[in-house]
Amino acid sequence: MVELAEPTRSRLLAALERQELTVGELAAALQLPQSTVSRHLKILTDQGWIASRAEGASRWYRRHPHLDASMLALWSLVREAFVRTPVALQDAARVDAVLAARRTVTQTFFATASAEWDDLRAELFGARADLLALLALLDDTLIVGDLGCGTGALSAALAPHVAQVHAIDASPAMLAAAAARLAPFAHVTVTEGALEALPLDDDALDVAVLMLVLHHVSDPLRALREVHRVLRPAGRVLLVDMQPHADERYRDTMGHVWLGFPADTLTEWLREAGFANVRITPLPLDSAASGPALFACTATAVASPALVMS
Repeated sequence: MVELAEPTRSRLLAALERQELTVGELAAALQLPQSTVSRHLKILTDQGWIASRAEGASRWYRRHPHLDASMLALWSLVREAFVRTPVALQDAARVDAVLAARRTVTQTFFATASAEWDDLRAELFGARADLLALLALLDDTLIVGDLGCGTGALSAALAPHVAQVHAIDASPAMLAAAAARLAPFAHVTVTEGALEALPLDDDALDVAVLMLVLHHVSDPLRALREVHRVLRPAGRVLLVDMQPHADERYRDTMGHVWLGFPADTLTEWLREAGFANVRITPLPLDSAASGPALFACTATAVASPALVMS
């Protein structure tokens, strides 16, 4: 433990007490040659006073977070004698200047990149990175139904965050693509089935998601009653679909039965199907999208449809 008698080592420990610094930053803050800093860091590291980690081409140092009781007691005595000396005060001021320089680099980058930041972030991390990250807020015990799963993109996004996903679609071609995409997930089932007759037991799901599928259904109320059947009491449905529009091409080319849904009509159907707490939110328009505007609708399963109808 006698290594702390060397003033340089006390200065290094004090500088690394509250933050990580590189050798170059320590040399600048303590106004010492990098070779001197490196030599004393090695001694302190060998004695267990300092921890380090490599990141890219840099190595970052900090005071070891798990010093034993005797080391903590010794450092407390040394620190008390050192911390108010002129050298220590100057070191602390220069460490603050090093940290301020770091922040300046960050602020300079964002000052010049703010106009292009959305595009740059999408280029670096993908256009959906922020939305995909939000799925981590889901309870990892949930059982989710992706009803009308298509090629399984949503199921694949949900799978890492929940206990089980049931991916269901009426199209064999879509299901073949979904099965290939979802093969890595053992807790995802891929099953053929219609929204009006789901291949699930009563009360099987905590959450049901209908992503751009209801407009293909001839009888939406019947489908919503079936969704209610497979949801547990207080289960939630998330329905994303098109706001009302008049583009007949969707009927002719994609087989859409409904040209979007008025909010009051959808709310009435959901209540008749046994749902409450209906909330419908128009989604922001994407300037790159050519299709109709969308909405997101959530509701809670609270009663049997028979009770609601009576």
